[in-house]
Amino acid sequence: ATVDGMAARGFGRIVNITSSAVKAPIDILGLSNGARTGLTGFVAGLSRSGIAARGVTVNNLLPGAFDTDRLKGTMQGAAEKTGRPIEVLMDARRKTIPAQRFGQPEEFGAICAFLCSRQAGYITGQNVLADGGAYPGTF
Repeated sequence: ATVDGMAARGFGRIVNITSSAVKAPIDILGLSNGARTGLTGFVAGLSRSGIAARGVTVNNLLPGAFDTDRLKGTMQGAAEKTGRPIEVLMDARRKTIPAQRFGQPEEFGAICAFLCSRQAGYITGQNVLADGGAYPGTF
């Protein structure tokens, strides 16, 4: 019903926020990896169903490590589990990212806003990876 209404108006944007795990599955997140992969396949099919010709785009936004409460909570849990200071763990994680930092929520919002804009009308069915260059693949 939502997509039909967007198509009737001649404009619509759907952005699914998934995870960089779509491109590089995380070993301890088997069920999540499967669900996200299924959503990715569904979006690919939906985006090619003819709705793009009616002004509706559907994309996935795949965040990597962003400086959020969730990241801090995960790192705090790891610190408690390992007995290592959280600052040491955070620094080690930052060093695995080519940008050498965590993404900022404002950057994530700006990417999402662009995908929702009129200027992104020719982008559909895509997986937009925002991970500071952490994904090691070419495709």
